[in-house]
Amino acid sequence: MTTRLTVAQALVRFLAAQYTERDGVRRRLIGATWGIFGHGNVAGIGQALLEHPDAMPYHQGRNEQAMVHAAVGYARQSNRLSTHAVTTSIGPGATNLVTGAALATINHLPVLLLPGDVFATRPADPVLQQLEVPYAGDVSVNDCLRPVSKYFDRITRPEALIPSALNAMRVLTDPVETGAVTLALPQDVQAEAYDWPEEFFAERVWTVRRPGADPTELAEAVRIIRAAARPLVVAGGGVHHSRAEEALAEFAGTTGIPVASTQAGKGSLRHDHPQDVGGIGHTGTATADELARTADLVIGVGTRYTDFTTASGTLFAGENVRFLNLNIASFDGHKLAGHPLVADARSGLTELTDALRLHAYRVADSYATEYTEDKERWEQRVDACYEVDEPDTRPTQPQVLGALDALVDESDILINAAGSLPGDLHKLWRTRSYDQYHLEYGYSCMGYEIPAAIGVKLAAPDRPVWALVGDGTYLMMPTEIVTAVQEGIAIKVLIIQNHGYASIGGLSESVGGERFGTAYRYPSEDGTHTGPPLPVDLAANAASLGMRVLRAKTVRDLREALAQARAADTPTCVYVETQTADTVSGAPPAQAWWDVPVAETATRPSAVKARELYERHVSTRRRHL
Repeated sequence: MTTRLTVAQALVRFLAAQYTERDGVRRRLIGATWGIFGHGNVAGIGQALLEHPDAMPYHQGRNEQAMVHAAVGYARQSNRLSTHAVTTSIGPGATNLVTGAALATINHLPVLLLPGDVFATRPADPVLQQLEVPYAGDVSVNDCLRPVSKYFDRITRPEALIPSALNAMRVLTDPVETGAVTLALPQDVQAEAYDWPEEFFAERVWTVRRPGADPTELAEAVRIIRAAARPLVVAGGGVHHSRAEEALAEFAGTTGIPVASTQAGKGSLRHDHPQDVGGIGHTGTATADELARTADLVIGVGTRYTDFTTASGTLFAGENVRFLNLNIASFDGHKLAGHPLVADARSGLTELTDALRLHAYRVADSYATEYTEDKERWEQRVDACYEVDEPDTRPTQPQVLGALDALVDESDILINAAGSLPGDLHKLWRTRSYDQYHLEYGYSCMGYEIPAAIGVKLAAPDRPVWALVGDGTYLMMPTEIVTAVQEGIAIKVLIIQNHGYASIGGLSESVGGERFGTAYRYPSEDGTHTGPPLPVDLAANAASLGMRVLRAKTVRDLREALAQARAADTPTCVYVETQTADTVSGAPPAQAWWDVPVAETATRPSAVKARELYERHVSTRRRHL
């Protein structure tokens, strides 16, 4: 039996029949398709979505990159068991996908990209928006997506869709390989008809694996842990992807081993869990970083060990420190010359806990007392950052977070990606649920927050979802506010105005750059942008896009506005200008180093001084072999 459909119609029907299953729970793999239509997809995928509206929900986007961010936000909130597809025209619509694809792949989050492509049959050459490559006739702008995709194919014949679509689903549902998947669709092939075998449209269930540990690796891991006196867990995003939070809590409670978290792993334990010691690395807490410096064993669970986590190779300073890496990916399991425990995070943690319980292993009481008291001291610093003496004054950025902290409960979800907020949040935020803290820091992509909030809200419609953005990030990509208004997606956007790239301004000052080019101000006579702040009204801009906007001038105003926004059932924005317009945030400074190379030769005193400090830090770096 066959059915005659266009390639685009067949693809939509195929995608509607794909499911994932993990732990006995089945979910639709492709929950919806985002699209902006042009000549490269309007008569193909566009017509197919119109032809089969019951098979595939459709969301209208305003920017192709933003559509990918929305799909990624949905996928993360869905624990990678469900995602969205994104369709674009050829040319700029397709190349706009590249940033979003890189973000998805770096963060190991699935998204299906369906860019239009130039004619496969080449009836006229070149066509509108075609990039001509003299040395290769089969190259188009979509080839930009190859290095940022985990799977890429160009469908130049209808029958080629069958193996390619199956491979795409395989990669999307593989917990090791998942990321952006690209099927480039020439515009003529999209509209071409073919007799498809009915088996292609049969319901398929893709099992998301939970592999256990190899017995030999597990036995060695238990031996290594039992020999450790000052072990420390570094919890990464893999804990959340695996839904291993309860298993981690059981492991930590049984052994007494403290748990620090990366940006992606924060929330792996609640902030008030006895073994939670907060964020680790350059943006981490003093508690976690001091434990890291003296640890004799670092147990990485689902982490990639980025330079922010390792303080560019300077953080784990113990003379005989060893690494044990529980990771579903062998590539990450072998990092830092560690002993690999290649397994699903939940399966591996459960096996470790059971084995260590048999040996009655637990850290010394003196070690537990040490990190408990250090954590209490850090919490006092957080309280001091949140404290407000004068509620009728403009807030600092930490006080903004303190006002939100006092309002939310475990149902709220906070989304952020770039600027000075990630550092403040990693140090200060008290996570109340495993998925409350949604930081995209693998790519730290400005503009991610608002579209990602839409995706998260679609996946969790009954929960308050907050997009926290600075003015620099807001100006990168406010366009999807229109989508939220159009579809009645009641996200909450908190705009913090500090008149520029505050985070990079602080970094610039620390490396001898003297904040050059980081402020949103008028030019001054010396050629720098240090004049008065620009008269940009971001609140008016958000309102012009259809959003309800609440302006807050003081801490008291802010508390009232946040409460109104949280209760709102329509898209709502809270706008506040912070007190520290020319500084980063007023939060505790970095508790560990980060390597940003400083000019080796310079005449300006600030750069000379910064280079001297840089060389001192570089001298402490070590390679763990």
